[in-house]
Amino acid sequence: MLTKCSLSEELPVEEYLIEKEPYYVPVGNEVDIFMSAYRNKLPVNLKGPTGCGKTRFMEYMAYLLKRPLITVACHEDLTATDLVGRFLIKGESVEWSDGPLTKAVKHGAICYLDEVVEARKDTIVVIHPLTDNRRIMPIDKLGVILKAPSEFMLSISYNPGYQSVIKDLKQSTRQRFVALEFDYPPTELEMQIVAHESGVDEEMARYLVDIGHRIRNFKQHGLEEGVSTRLLIYAGKLIKDGIDAKEACRIAMVRPITDNTDLQKSIDEIISTIME
Repeated sequence: MLTKCSLSEELPVEEYLIEKEPYYVPVGNEVDIFMSAYRNKLPVNLKGPTGCGKTRFMEYMAYLLKRPLITVACHEDLTATDLVGRFLIKGESVEWSDGPLTKAVKHGAICYLDEVVEARKDTIVVIHPLTDNRRIMPIDKLGVILKAPSEFMLSISYNPGYQSVIKDLKQSTRQRFVALEFDYPPTELEMQIVAHESGVDEEMARYLVDIGHRIRNFKQHGLEEGVSTRLLIYAGKLIKDGIDAKEACRIAMVRPITDNTDLQKSIDEIISTIME
């Protein structure tokens, strides 16, 4: 028989602090805008293609603001309970366990919902009271309403390239956020990032970025998504570790983004030409 109900012991929020400065090179004024949004308690929506630096940007901002960053990778099975919390049976007691959103509100952390459109639409409604002037979080199961402290911030991200009738943000959610648009960095900056993150020299970084730009042009010819900066870095790391450059590009930059054999052959030819 269950005899006791208590709050479960929480892991220290300090574990979500980012102690080492992440490598991030601003493309425009996104840092200043994010800082202004934070000061004015405005939620932020990061829009951009996969692997263009949205998550790294969030880590960088959390570091600058010296706030814990609690990240939730959204998926189609994510429920409101997953975000808010649930009762757990432990032995003869029932204990409440905070979800990541509740933990962020309680401790004035930054909560980052990555690829938010992947979550069920009925789940997203739970964030609405936190994204207007109320800045509150009702927890119906506990019969309490949490007031978000001034340090708390909510941020979401999604890839507009995957928008569809089924997976898209409702206007009632969209218009609760200010939006920052991200894209792949300009050529010179992307070269700098690839060289720094992978360890290859400037010449190899230039080759990788050139290949990446050419692959992205295939979006007009059947490719669903262009190769990301992340994949350019992966290729660079393989090359740095001794893998043949052409093979590394095929493994890291071509095979992950398409199973279409004709597209693969066309891109392989580009790689062979540039890597001669």
